[in-house]
Amino acid sequence: MEDKKIIIKVRAIILHEGKLLVVRHPHDTSFVALTGGHLEWGEDVKECLSREIVEELGVKPEIGRLFYINNYTQSDGKQYVEFFFEIKNGVDYLDTTKLTRSHAHEIAEIVWISPTDDVRILPKLFAEDFKAGKVVSDEVRFIKG
Repeated sequence: MEDKKIIIKVRAIILHEGKLLVVRHPHDTSFVALTGGHLEWGEDVKECLSREIVEELGVKPEIGRLFYINNYTQSDGKQYVEFFFEIKNGVDYLDTTKLTRSHAHEIAEIVWISPTDDVRILPKLFAEDFKAGKVVSDEVRFIKG
C-alpha cells in the first residue's frame, strides 16, 4: 500500500485599498499565489503563518479571521489542506524590498494586484472571489480542487 501523506499549509490574504499582495515562485512564474507555507511538527497554524510571513516578507503580521479552507491532491500523491487567514496590517507590506527577509530566495517576485489585472491566481475559486470582490465574508468558504 502506498504511503499516504497529508500536508497542512497556511496562506495570507493581505489586502490594501482593494489590492491583494501575491507572490510568484521561482519554480513556476506562470501564476501568482498567496504567501505562506507548510506547518512544522507541533506548530500552531497561526504561529506557522506568522513565521512564514516574517521569513518571506520581513513583516510581523496581525492575523485576523479564517476566510478559506482549501483541500486538494496533487500529482505527487499528497493531499494538501490550506488555511487562508486575513492579515489586518496590509499597509505594512507596501514596500518589502528594503526589509530583512531570511527566505527571500523562495520568492521570485512580490506583486500587488487589482481585481481587474489579467493574472492567473491560484487557487481558481479564490481568484474568482477576488475578481468579484467577495474575498471578505462572514463565513468560511471551502475550496475543493
